[in-house]
Amino acid sequence: MTRLTIATLLVSVFAACQPGDQPGAEYIEDMARGPQYKAFAPNAATRNGITLQRPVAGTIARGYHPFHYAKGDADGERAGRELTNPYHRDQPTLDKGKALYETYCQVCHGAEGKGDGPIASKIPPPSAYKSDRVMGFLPGRIFHVITLGSNKMPSYAAQLSPDDRWLIVNYIRAVLQELPEAAPGSPDHPPAPPPAGGNP
Repeated sequence: MTRLTIATLLVSVFAACQPGDQPGAEYIEDMARGPQYKAFAPNAATRNGITLQRPVAGTIARGYHPFHYAKGDADGERAGRELTNPYHRDQPTLDKGKALYETYCQVCHGAEGKGDGPIASKIPPPSAYKSDRVMGFLPGRIFHVITLGSNKMPSYAAQLSPDDRWLIVNYIRAVLQELPEAAPGSPDHPPAPPPAGGNP
C-alpha cells in the first residue's frame, strides 16, 4: 500500500468516528437518510401526487390464499372436482386432524360425526357425515364448506389455515366416513411425496 492510500484510509476512519453523541461524517447522505412521507401526504415523486399507492393488479397479500369459489352447491361441486387434498393419510396427519376436529367441529357435528354435538339441539342439526348426501362429497367440497360455510354453518377460514382445513377433511373421510384413500388421479388423492434426497 502506498502512503497516500494509508493516509486516505486513516482520514476516512477518523472522519467517520466522532466522540460522544456526535454523528460521523456521511458520504452521500441521501443514501443513508432518504426523505420520509406520511401515507396520505402529497408526494411530488409519484405520477398521481399521492404517497399511498394502490397495489399492482393481481397482487396477492403475503399469507393470503386466493379461493376462487363462491358459496353455494354449484361452486361446492366444482371445488370437489378441482381441489386436491395435499395430505396423504398417515397417523400424524390423522392425529392433527382429530385434534382440530374436536376443537372446532365436534361441538355441532358430534364426536362420531352424526350431527349430535352438544349444541346441535339448539340449531338446525347438521347432516351426519354418513348421510347419503355428505358421503357423496369429494374432499374439495368438504374443504369448500369449511372455508365458506353452508346453511347455518359459518365460515371457518378465519380460524383455520388451509392446511388445518385439509387435515380436518382427511380425518372426516378416513375416520368418520371410513372411506379408503382413493386411487391416483382422483380428487381425493394427493400428489406423491418427492423422493428422499432429491427433487421430484
